[in-house]
Amino acid sequence: MKPFQNTKSTNMHRRQFINTSLLSAGALALFNKSSFANLLAQQTYQFKPLRSNMGIFTERGGTIAWLSNKDGIVVVDAEFPDTSPHVIAELQKQSDKPFQWLINTHHHGDHTSGNIAFKGLVKNVAAHANSLANQKDVAIKGNSEAKQLYPDTTFTDQWKMKVGDEHIHAYYWGPGHTNGDAMIHFENANIVHTGDLVFNRRYPVVDPAHGASIKNWSVTLQKAQKQFNKDTLFVFGHAFDPEKVTGSMDDIKAMQNYMDRLVDFVSAQIKAGKTKDEVLTATAIPGVTDWQGNGIKASLGAAYDELK
Repeated sequence: MKPFQNTKSTNMHRRQFINTSLLSAGALALFNKSSFANLLAQQTYQFKPLRSNMGIFTERGGTIAWLSNKDGIVVVDAEFPDTSPHVIAELQKQSDKPFQWLINTHHHGDHTSGNIAFKGLVKNVAAHANSLANQKDVAIKGNSEAKQLYPDTTFTDQWKMKVGDEHIHAYYWGPGHTNGDAMIHFENANIVHTGDLVFNRRYPVVDPAHGASIKNWSVTLQKAQKQFNKDTLFVFGHAFDPEKVTGSMDDIKAMQNYMDRLVDFVSAQIKAGKTKDEVLTATAIPGVTDWQGNGIKASLGAAYDELK
């Protein structure tokens, strides 16, 4: 294989603005179609090696992780139909090996709608069984089944496979961001893709319609801390700072603290007799100092509905 090259974004501030503002719920209403199209057209992507034949790709949507070794290529998540061809092209520049696996951390479109670009290219697509069910549910309701590439391999609690000298282990610890989120561990590289179980310092999206659980979300992060170690490098689904989509165990702990403090705060508000509308007026969560973005209401509303 050729040595990997680091293809970096030349305008990270523009991408950060789009990721944290334009793509958040409701923000599209602030821009006309031509303005939004122009902004997206000016985006660039980042293709970045990490270690042990692995790296990440970021452009728009959820972070992609990739492995390329002597036996083939593995990709985790796929962003959008117009961005996933970019990671495919970069990987094909570096290697002529086959695409062995595409793995989805969960079903949301910014992680799976790009699956379709791998049709006829990748040998297998894997995801948790609930993720497949959710992807089908959304596609049927949106009349977009023709635009989907569904997983052909599913698992429930754990799943293992091997590509070259890399052992890949998927873990499911119950509902969190949805009811189908898995963490994907590349054991030799000791790199874990957390999917959207971690929004690094960014208020997370919560999907109660597809089984999200605020309380169990914290449990999944506790289990991750027990399963992995201080040397594990984590790839996050999203981050407020686009340069911080990778991190350490400290970031997992920080996300757990966010979920725990959210539960504590909303539970106290319910006990005090506050209505949901009153809870939604909060602009911060006590004990959380470094989370940013526009999405605090999603957390507050989901927590209120679950805890009430």
